[in-house]
Amino acid sequence: MPNRLPEKPLAEFLDLLLDAVCIVDRDARFLFVSAAGEQIFGYTPEEMVGRSVQELVHPDDLEYTMSTASQVMAGETNTHYENRYLRKDGEIVHIMWSARWSEEHQVRIGVARDITRRKRAEFMQSALYAISQVAHTAPDLPALYCQIHEIIDSLTPCRNFYVALYDEDGHSWDYPYYVDEAHPLPPLQDGDMEALCRQVVQRGEPLLLTPGSEPGGLSADERRPQYWLGAPLQAEGRTLGVLVMQSYSTTIHYTENDRQLLQFVSTQIAAAISHRDMLTRLEYMARYDPLTNLPNRELLSDRIRTALAMARREKALLALLFIDLDGFKRINDTLGHAAGDRLLQGVAQRLAASIRESDTAARLGGDEFVVLLERISDPSNVVEIAAKIREAFAVPFELEGQQLLISLSIGAALYPRDGEDEFALLHHADKAMYALK
Repeated sequence: MPNRLPEKPLAEFLDLLLDAVCIVDRDARFLFVSAAGEQIFGYTPEEMVGRSVQELVHPDDLEYTMSTASQVMAGETNTHYENRYLRKDGEIVHIMWSARWSEEHQVRIGVARDITRRKRAEFMQSALYAISQVAHTAPDLPALYCQIHEIIDSLTPCRNFYVALYDEDGHSWDYPYYVDEAHPLPPLQDGDMEALCRQVVQRGEPLLLTPGSEPGGLSADERRPQYWLGAPLQAEGRTLGVLVMQSYSTTIHYTENDRQLLQFVSTQIAAAISHRDMLTRLEYMARYDPLTNLPNRELLSDRIRTALAMARREKALLALLFIDLDGFKRINDTLGHAAGDRLLQGVAQRLAASIRESDTAARLGGDEFVVLLERISDPSNVVEIAAKIREAFAVPFELEGQQLLISLSIGAALYPRDGEDEFALLHHADKAMYALK
């Protein structure tokens, strides 16, 4: 005698499936949702029936979803298209659909599979690769922070995002990257913000605060975030600072999943920041004098070549001033090298303050400095700037409790009168300087 299936309503069998079976009418309203729908969408089947698909689909996927639905209603069977829905708890769920249209019943039948975990793993892998890439390709730290913001925003919405770096020596916070819709500029002082960041640093793990968090977390001020999530930036055994994302709306909120996500990527981000910071420091060290922070010979050479190319195109004048300190060796011998270093730092500051922003003061080494003057309208301008520099040195320096007046020997070279390339101009200015000694 052949086996017979139990005579139970089809819906009871559909409720045994891990995927959700959904039936939608021509107006895109749910007529039926199997039991698995509650696990996927967060709503009970009863809550979904009668509601429109448009109410639940992620706004960014609505146009694509309705276009795909039209294709299915036109008779095309679609076995694997993906979109995102907003769950009842506000979280985003990624769905893979298989759907067809029943002309006889005028309904669209779809099977929904939750692929959120798979998509999250794919996004994480892609994000880690992207972070690794930008660590090497970002031209500077601000660009790196901006690209990191974009990468995290692709994982979870974070319109409000900032990087807080902690200075252990000064016990202060710096915000090199800050995007906030309620406060466009980082506050000069914010006790709540710093207290939260300090908690993250001290605990060494992410901190998630929500409207239901313990008292003392988020204040009730409407300009304060509803959700705050911070993760420590740890690299090479030290904490660089905190990565923060926050939301002022309950429609964009953060959960334990987001906390785990930010914790996972923050280590990679800290390594990227540390790497980029190291490159920036190495580039600076290669182009600036470590004692005076003035451009060194290499950077000066680059700027002279660039200025010469512009002067040739525009048929303009430029000048070089070769400057030497008179009696510097005697100061070094009598007051010591530490005092000599402080004098060189003071000289650098006065030189930089005596010239225009478009000009360059550089240290060649020892007590020799060069000033590049661009866009000189008349040779008399060179004499005026040299006089201004001498005037700045008419005020004595305070060294080891002594008042020291420092005199300068300044030689000048004018392009194109005294030379047409870098070496000819430097040689002429150097020779003119020694002629004055």
